[in-house]
Amino acid sequence: MRVAIIGTGLMGASVALAARARGDDVVGWDPDPDALAAAVRRGAVDPAGSVEAALADVELAVVATPIAQLPSTVAAVLVAAGDATVTDVGSTKASVVGAAAGSPRFVGGHPICGSETRGPENATAGIFEGATWFLTPVAQTDPAAHRLVHGFVTDAGATPVAIDADAHDRLVALTSHVPHVLANIVANQTGASRVEGHEPLTHAGGSLRDMTRIAGANPRIWVDIFLDNAESIRGELAEHRRRIQQVEAALSQGDAGFLARWIGEASSNRRRMLEREYPDPGELQRLRVHIPDRPGVLAGITQALGAERINIEDFELHHMSPERGGTLTVLVAGEGEALRAAALLESQGYSVVVSAVIGE
Repeated sequence: MRVAIIGTGLMGASVALAARARGDDVVGWDPDPDALAAAVRRGAVDPAGSVEAALADVELAVVATPIAQLPSTVAAVLVAAGDATVTDVGSTKASVVGAAAGSPRFVGGHPICGSETRGPENATAGIFEGATWFLTPVAQTDPAAHRLVHGFVTDAGATPVAIDADAHDRLVALTSHVPHVLANIVANQTGASRVEGHEPLTHAGGSLRDMTRIAGANPRIWVDIFLDNAESIRGELAEHRRRIQQVEAALSQGDAGFLARWIGEASSNRRRMLEREYPDPGELQRLRVHIPDRPGVLAGITQALGAERINIEDFELHHMSPERGGTLTVLVAGEGEALRAAALLESQGYSVVVSAVIGE
């Protein structure tokens, strides 16, 4: 079918590439001519000279503008797109569904995926593979429009999940927006502190690095998200304060029992989260390997493990300095496989520490 992409940044251009992969005719428009030109160079869209030209004779219009512009753009596209079905890819839903004013042709959407890169030059259709893609139909939504968007999402490799718009915003406040708030708080608190002349950031360990990985995300995106979903975020922060107060009280009272139960509950919840990615997260073992900073080291380790049929479930690298090298963390399923991998790497001169990902 003919598809229009309104907004050709990273997400819009990625949707365009997914549409092209399934054989659609894709035309795009962006108010920023540089973004449109980059999407054209990426092979994502054919350029249109205006919104009206992009929407001519399309069956599906996908709005991928910044959050602050989504409600007004969706309303305008619904007017200009004739009988076409309209959807969006915004990460908040209540405001844009409200702007659609019950149009039977609108199906709100939000793919739960993304990238730490930006811009259409980094677009890829593969970003949607295996992702949840929320859809927010309302009572007035035309079933044919819902089926069209549902099929498009499925063809992109994602799993469509229907959800109420307000419930969506409460959900993503808890799973995405509040974690970004907390990462910024921890990074800023640590950066602003001094402990008897010592700067904490220069002594940061893995815990701080992990907790603040998403801190400082693109403010042009995140300011709009925070403000558009402010009510849901404020509600979850209030619950967060209540739970912090419980921990403070336990520390004040020396309540070891509460702290043990609290940690155990967190371990159980983390296991539930990991079950989506791993068949048995309780079997996961973590190997920490100190490695030098030189070419070919990672390739040598992965090839050695592969030659022994030891599967790497996941890995990450923490670089310390050119002189000190770094720590390679490898996840392997099963204690026996982990010990076998450790013995293999130690025989090659590496220092290896093995531990369970989820503690007993």
